[in-house]
Amino acid sequence: MEVKPYKHLSGSKKEQVARMFDGISHRYDFLNHVLSLGIDRMWRKKAIELLKPLQPKYILDVATGTGDFAFAALALKPEKIVGVDISEGMLRIGRKKTEHRNLSGKIEMILADSENLPFEENKFDAVTVAFGVRNFENLEHGLAEIKRVLRPGGMAVILEFSKPKPGLFARIYVFYFKHILPRIGSWLSGDRAAYTYLPESVDAFPCGEAFMAVLQKVGFKDTSCKPLTFGISSVYTARK
Repeated sequence: MEVKPYKHLSGSKKEQVARMFDGISHRYDFLNHVLSLGIDRMWRKKAIELLKPLQPKYILDVATGTGDFAFAALALKPEKIVGVDISEGMLRIGRKKTEHRNLSGKIEMILADSENLPFEENKFDAVTVAFGVRNFENLEHGLAEIKRVLRPGGMAVILEFSKPKPGLFARIYVFYFKHILPRIGSWLSGDRAAYTYLPESVDAFPCGEAFMAVLQKVGFKDTSCKPLTFGISSVYTARK
């Protein structure tokens, strides 16, 4: 079942997701860190560490948003990182952060559709995605595009929300995620739909083994899944 941010409006999921992120871009970084209690930074660091053995020189960050995953990937000392996103509002914030840190020569941010990447085949050593694949309109097509632009032997590292194992922690987390987080997000961002969409999109996403099966279906190999923080999120790796 396809989940869209604005059920009362027409338009494709892709159009609605772009509109949603444009609308909350000015508060996105603050909300990300507050609502995750800062744990999102640790998740990105752990995901990036999985790329160290590969020593990638040319990295694509898909659904880059304001660039947090791209900035984290600088720890790998690549020659170039290219970030793509469908939200100009998010990219505008990301470009300002890049300029402020004097990284314009190292990180480039481009307005582009993650499911129709404007790059030739076999271009990147690694592709990263943080909390973006569940927003794809066509998951298989988006993953196939990631595989297309990876060089042979290249690695995709995908960080995404998942579902914690049943238990006390899971019950507390689900209550927070579905009832508390949307209220705080709505209050701070001014867009309740955006933070109602978040738990709904996570519910609809095929996490764990199911997501690895999709990766394998589009041709990835050596797939793995590592749950983080009791399974709130997971980091997936796959090779071309």
